[in-house]
Amino acid sequence: MASVKSLGVDYQTNGFYDEMLAAAGQPRPAYRRLYERLDRLGPAELERRHELAMEMFRNHGITFAVYPDAQGNEKVFPFDIIPRVISARAWKRLEAGLKQRLTALNLFLDDVYGRKLILEQKAIPPEIVLSSPQYLREIDGLPVPRGSHCQIAGIDLVRDRKGEFYVLEDNLRTPSGVSYVLANRHVMKRVLPDLFAGYPVRPVEGYIHELLRHLRWLAPSGVDDPTIVLLTPGINNSAYYEHLYLAKQMGVELVEGTDLVVDLDHVFMRTTRGLQPVHVIYRRLDDEWLDPIFGRQESLVGVAGLVNAYRTGNVAIANGLGNGVADDKAVYALVPRIIKYYLDEDPILPNVPTYLCAVAEDRRYVLEHLHELVVKTVDASGGYGMLMGPDSTTEERDAFRGRIEAQPRAFIAQPVIALSVQPILDGGRLRRAHQDLRPFVLSGPEIHVTPGGLTRVALKPGSLIVNSSQGGGSRDTWVMAEDEGEPFGVDGDA
Repeated sequence: MASVKSLGVDYQTNGFYDEMLAAAGQPRPAYRRLYERLDRLGPAELERRHELAMEMFRNHGITFAVYPDAQGNEKVFPFDIIPRVISARAWKRLEAGLKQRLTALNLFLDDVYGRKLILEQKAIPPEIVLSSPQYLREIDGLPVPRGSHCQIAGIDLVRDRKGEFYVLEDNLRTPSGVSYVLANRHVMKRVLPDLFAGYPVRPVEGYIHELLRHLRWLAPSGVDDPTIVLLTPGINNSAYYEHLYLAKQMGVELVEGTDLVVDLDHVFMRTTRGLQPVHVIYRRLDDEWLDPIFGRQESLVGVAGLVNAYRTGNVAIANGLGNGVADDKAVYALVPRIIKYYLDEDPILPNVPTYLCAVAEDRRYVLEHLHELVVKTVDASGGYGMLMGPDSTTEERDAFRGRIEAQPRAFIAQPVIALSVQPILDGGRLRRAHQDLRPFVLSGPEIHVTPGGLTRVALKPGSLIVNSSQGGGSRDTWVMAEDEGEPFGVDGDA
């Protein structure tokens, strides 16, 4: 039987940083034993186990919906059975950087909806913050439970050509994907249990306990045994599987807007035994759909009067309202200065260099270099609304030039990051694929970072877009509890 190693002899990284292989057939230290086990299993057996994994995903309904799909079809989340390994030493730095970042962003949110000292002192450009479409003046001065604005964050990280980690994006509103972290580990333990033998892989299953603990912590004062619900927009939402999964695992009710009612600024859930008080809502609806009185009047998924109940302190909502200003892509560019202002520290994890088209000097540079930059709209997600400069046509660049000149605040630009790669199994052969990482960070009585996160993989050959809606998949992410005495490279796994 041919081995993975022999199939990988012609494997090419093409100059990208490969997290698993220093060269064809030469695994990096953190991957060495894993690579040897894969080699012993061989391609035919690996393909068989991959099929078993996909069957488990189908049987458990681990799916996502694709909005551009005219039929609204759900698809099984694509999965690669070769795990990603992150050394203990590398993770220690990532964890510290993530905690630092979320601490500063929570202080920023408290300030910009309160005293606004960072804006008054012009430590960052006030006009960038105040012009954000996600800045909600309606909640200015609104006290939030426990003074915490963001309880659940998903921070997107990438590695460059040298293997260095950068923060690509902050997701502080309704970040999704953690259910796939848990599902990936569950499936891996069943289809490839032998891979875990001898590897000190840190568990991810504790996320559910931590999430529930952080939500209970948010409850209004005097409520010792709070009723917690997860509010979903419904079965047609692309992340509905996750809503259902998290509610079931936490043992809380999954509710839609019609299941809740507000009376005298208190929230109640309709049950067969009458109305039951609700104290904490983990919402998976965007701000504007949450309450038709507060946001969009046409919202059929929200709860009328919910924001007033929140305002009076009778119910806690996670995440808080108005968090979008902190993950606006233009404000993202200011986060290193935000960290310095509130914590008097340099960022542990750097940002990707970012040009603000709202700033005249940056805009001139962007317009002159559209062919070599990635241009993004400040409020888009899922890999949409982007110009990939090196792959764009003259017509596409001209169209973006006009849009930038008409609405400069709506755009930022960044150099193309040569995302790190790792082999995937494709038809019994190894093929490189780009990947990123979304760790999940919980903020409450303390800040908790779940070991690992969602590694998203660009499964289309040559693609840099890892989003599931555009052909991306995922793999299990292994954080080591301890490192062997291996040579230390870029981050301890090289």
